[in-house]
Amino acid sequence: MSFFRCHIKFAMTGFMWFFWLSVSCITSGAQAQGGGSWQLVVKNAGIASMHTAVTHFGTVILLDRTDIGPSQINLPNGTCRDDPSDLTSTHDCTAHSVLFTLGPNTIRPLSIATDTWCSSGQFFPDGTLVQTGGDFDGNSKVRYFTPCVRGGNCDWVEATDQQLQQGRWYATNQILPDGRQIIVGGRFVYNVEFIPANGQGTTELPFLHQTDDFQHDNYYPFVHLIPDGNLFIFANRDSILYNYITNAVVRQFDTIPGEPRNYPSAGSSVLLPLTSADGFSSAQVLVCGGAQLGAFANFPGAFAVASQTCGRIDVLTPNSTWAMETMPMPRTMGDMVLLPSGDVLIINGAQNGCSGWGNAKNAALNPVLYQPDAVVGQRFTTLTPTTIARVYHSTANLLPDARVLVAGSNTHQFYTFDGDFPTELRVEAFSPPYLNPASAGDKPRLFNPLTAVRYNTQFRLQVSVQNPPQSNMQVNMVSAPFVTHSFSQGQRLMELTVVSQQFNATTNLYMISAIAPPNAVVAPPGYYMFFVLNKGLPSGAAWIKVSN
Repeated sequence: MSFFRCHIKFAMTGFMWFFWLSVSCITSGAQAQGGGSWQLVVKNAGIASMHTAVTHFGTVILLDRTDIGPSQINLPNGTCRDDPSDLTSTHDCTAHSVLFTLGPNTIRPLSIATDTWCSSGQFFPDGTLVQTGGDFDGNSKVRYFTPCVRGGNCDWVEATDQQLQQGRWYATNQILPDGRQIIVGGRFVYNVEFIPANGQGTTELPFLHQTDDFQHDNYYPFVHLIPDGNLFIFANRDSILYNYITNAVVRQFDTIPGEPRNYPSAGSSVLLPLTSADGFSSAQVLVCGGAQLGAFANFPGAFAVASQTCGRIDVLTPNSTWAMETMPMPRTMGDMVLLPSGDVLIINGAQNGCSGWGNAKNAALNPVLYQPDAVVGQRFTTLTPTTIARVYHSTANLLPDARVLVAGSNTHQFYTFDGDFPTELRVEAFSPPYLNPASAGDKPRLFNPLTAVRYNTQFRLQVSVQNPPQSNMQVNMVSAPFVTHSFSQGQRLMELTVVSQQFNATTNLYMISAIAPPNAVVAPPGYYMFFVLNKGLPSGAAWIKVSN
């Protein structure tokens, strides 16, 4: 697979796998303008989503916090939540989580009992979303959402026989090769634990002490599972390679230049696509944005200009250092989304200030496309702006139709619908430039009954393409992360080896044979979105479970 992709130009919306979505190739400099389009998909979701996750049924879980007063959507059948410890509403008949269904764009209220404010989560291999911690009565809670087919009545279940060993607020979850999750850090928490614990207690991680500062810029650490089996953990401006099995720091990396990058300074990070071209043997991490040191602790202040830099490092290369790049605009509280093309979408956030209630201004309305394989100096493209500010407590998630769902934004402690940044209940979808309908003839359309593959085995996908396709179409698989506070927990993309591509004149379909990832270290077990790409244009996704 080539590492040099076309730049991409304009877009429109599409739905699920059976719509034609496409792209055109251009040559562009670092400050290229335009591309992409926006659609308002829900005028009022009822809640301002602080946490968002896409299930393998293509539905989307939106989650706020319970201790915020009444939301704008009622619980079903006149049910209510009674919580004597709630600081705002001890008797609350409104929902603080909803399920969004693509296509009809409908909203169904869900029941959540304890406070999920600034909590964490990730999917288990069976597709169940595990949601951990929060504030107040939710600090040590473990919650489960097992998704169901459209029209089902699945809902949140709070564990009654299980809780976290350490109360965690602002922690990060990462799925491991054995299907467990590691939970790293939190507010004034300097250890890790596992879920399920399997009898294992908490383990101190001194790195979390070392990266603490006067405004605690080590919350929501960036955690990535690296193909050598270790974890890359980034907090504040420092990072380590960590062996979670032996509790050993394998490597300490150089301090990234510039500003603090984690909450509350709120930069973002992705593990760039892993590729079969090098046997999945390399791993590069990208960290972008952040805020000036002191922007949070010294507020109210002058709304200091946010960080405008990205740092990129090759984690598995000895003596590697941070390579710095400059974004088209400063950004704090941005989200970074791995697109099926292998590019990175930088979206949401503000250009001044930092996280917190009313701590930012000058919303970053323009998404930016980062092409990791383009020439340095030509990797950034500024895209079409939204008209809706997405600042504190907003999210961005890749959808199976290759759009990006954007939700949330509440820079207030409670629901507040006035001021410069009112609580935002609208939900949008951004269509990246590869969805340009002018290139529909080159857009692959996926027809596939495949639901599961095993590691290191060959599998087949069937697609149709109106125009003659490139000699070898591509197959990329993308995880569905838990998105909150500018970091997508568990996000990763694997570029697979395509063995053959054969045309069947009877069915008018192309049969593509590809090889699944070699093991659970490269791709932890679970459900992934599999996209076929032709000339850089993604199909809609097939949800396929990957396991032993």
